[in-house]
Amino acid sequence: MPITRQTDRLDNPVTTGLAGTLDGVNAFIGGFLGYRTEAVDLLPAADADPDAALAQAYAAALHMFAEAHDATANATPYLARAEAAAKGATEREQLTVKAVGAWVRGDMPAAIRLHEETVARFPRDLVAAKLGQYHAFNLGDSPTMLRIIDRAAPHADEVAELHGMRAFALEQCHLIDEAEAEARTAVRLRRDEPWAHHAIAHVCLSRGRTDDGLAFMREMSETWVGLNSFMSTHNWWHLCLFLLDRDRIDEVFDIFDGRVWGVWKEYSQDQANAVSLLMRLELAGVDVGDRWADVATYLAPRTGDHVQPFLDLHYLYGLARAGRWAEAGALEGSLHAHAHAVPAFLKTVWGEVAVPAADGLLAHARGDWADAVRGLGRALPRMTEIGGSHAQRDLFEQVYLDALIRAGRLVPAQQMLELRRAATPDVPANLRALARVYGRLGLDTRSAALDARAEALSRRYRHG
Repeated sequence: MPITRQTDRLDNPVTTGLAGTLDGVNAFIGGFLGYRTEAVDLLPAADADPDAALAQAYAAALHMFAEAHDATANATPYLARAEAAAKGATEREQLTVKAVGAWVRGDMPAAIRLHEETVARFPRDLVAAKLGQYHAFNLGDSPTMLRIIDRAAPHADEVAELHGMRAFALEQCHLIDEAEAEARTAVRLRRDEPWAHHAIAHVCLSRGRTDDGLAFMREMSETWVGLNSFMSTHNWWHLCLFLLDRDRIDEVFDIFDGRVWGVWKEYSQDQANAVSLLMRLELAGVDVGDRWADVATYLAPRTGDHVQPFLDLHYLYGLARAGRWAEAGALEGSLHAHAHAVPAFLKTVWGEVAVPAADGLLAHARGDWADAVRGLGRALPRMTEIGGSHAQRDLFEQVYLDALIRAGRLVPAQQMLELRRAATPDVPANLRALARVYGRLGLDTRSAALDARAEALSRRYRHG
C-alpha cells in the first residue's frame, strides 16, 4: 500500500496508507481533546489501514481508556500493528507508538517520559500532552501535568482545549487564580470547552464559591451535548456537589437518576461518579433509597480489575453499601494480593495507601468505626498518590470524619469540621454535623446556634 504524509488538524505530519485515515485521526484528536463521542470514529479508519502507525496507536489508546480488565487484551492487536508499521512513520509517531506500548505494558513512568519528550520536540502534539497528563494525574503527580502542558502552551495558544488542560493542571497544583484565568481564556475561545468548565467548577469548589459554581455550571450545561459519558456525567456530578452544599436534594436526585447514573452504566468513571455521589448524600444524612443495588450490579464484575487504586476503592465501597459482602470481600482480598504483585514503582501506593484505605472503607460500611478510623487514618496523608482530583479525594476525608464522630473521637472531629466550615461557611450539612459534635461535647449553646443556622440556610436555599 502506498504511504503518504498528510497534516492533522494541529499541523502535525501523519503517515497514512488510505485517504480516509486522516479523517479518523482528526476525529480522534478533536474527540479526545474535547471529550466528544467522535473520538471512536477513528476505529473503522484504523481497521481499514493497518499500516498507519499513528492510527493504530490511537486505537490502542482508545481501548485502554475503557479502564477494565479486558482493556489490555483489546488494545494489544492495535499496538502490534502500530509497532509493525512504526519503521515507516515519523519520529513523532514512533514516540507515540512507544508511549502507548509502555501504557499497554503497564509502565506508566516510561509512558509519561515518552509523552513529555514528544511534547518537548513537537509542541503542537496536544494528544501526547493530554495522554501524559492523564497518566500523571492517575499517579497523583500534578506538577508533571503542568510541566507537560507548559511545554506546549506557547505553540498552541489559539487552541481552547490547551487552555482547559492547563487550567486543570494549575488547579491541581493549587494555583487557583491562574487556573481560573486560564479556564476563562478557554471559554472565550470556545464556549463549549467542557474541560475548562470542569476546571472552573474546581476553582469555585476550592474557593468556597458555591453559588458562582452552581450558576456557571447551570449556564454551561446547555453545551454538554455530544460529549462522551465521562465528561457529561462528571460535569453534572460537579453541579450536584454545589446543589448538595445548598441542600437541594431533590435536584441532586433528578440529576443523579438522569445524567450521572444511567448514561453508560458499564463504564468505570460513570460508576465512580455514581458511588461517590451516593456516598456523599448518605454522609449528609440523606436516604438514597434502593439506588445502591442497581449500581452494585455493574460493580460486581470489577472485583479483579485493579486498573487504578482510586477506582478500586469506589467499587469496594459501592458493593459493601449494597450489601454484596461476598463481592466486597473478594475485591478486598484480591486488592491485597495485587498490592504484592504490582511493579516496583506501584508497590508503595498499593501496599501503603490503597490497602489500608480499602480496609478502612470496608470497616466503615460494616459499622466498625474504630477500624475505619485506623485504616483511613493511615491512608489519608498520602491519598494524593492514588490519583483522582482534590474534589474526588475529599470524599475519603468525609468518610474518615464520619467515622471519627461515630467512634466518639470528637476532638479531632471538631477540628476537622471547623476547618471545613472556615473554607465553606454556609453548608448546612457541615453545620449540622458540627452541631452534633458540639452537643456531644457539652457545648449546647453553640450546638443550638449551629442547628438554627443550618435550618435557616436550608430554607433559604430550597425556597430561594
